Amino acid sequence: MKYFVTILLLAASLATAGNGSALGAELRTEEVSPSDVKGTFTVILYGGTYLRDVKTAAFLDLDGDQYTLDPYAPGFDYRVIKGVPAKEALAMAEQFLSSHYDYWRSLISRIVDDQGKTVGYEVRPLYHIPAFGIPDVLDINYSSKGKKIRIYIRLKPQVERQLFTGGDSRDSDR
Repeated sequence: MKYFVTILLLAASLATAGNGSALGAELRTEEVSPSDVKGTFTVILYGGTYLRDVKTAAFLDLDGDQYTLDPYAPGFDYRVIKGVPAKEALAMAEQFLSSHYDYWRSLISRIVDDQGKTVGYEVRPLYHIPAFGIPDVLDINYSSKGKKIRIYIRLKPQVERQLFTGGDSRDSDR
């Protein structure tokens, strides 16, 4: 038991070392219009691995800045296209996301570092409400550690429950 407590305390101290998190500094997003997206990008198309895949999103990693966007996922879950101008990158993202038959529209947000600087953009799909009970089915979080920004993507619990266990999207979180 003493050994277990020592390991637990060591793990807790490692998790809170540095800037308060084992994951690094969390970044935030702010909704923007397509006209705000400027520059050349590395486009990351996440998901779309099967016909009805709703766990899809596109990320525009600004070329020439100090940061690199890095999805926390196996390489077969996303594609990377380098050197794409803004207008073409947004069109590519829109085409990729709109393939699902319940797709409604896209939501574009800039990814902002702790000093308010744009490090890239997120383009996420919104779906018709009857399909999943909510239009935004994704939980996307960003964590920076040095020059790498890790992207964590998952389905919201009520959507995951609905898709994979047959639960109703209106079920309470149990």
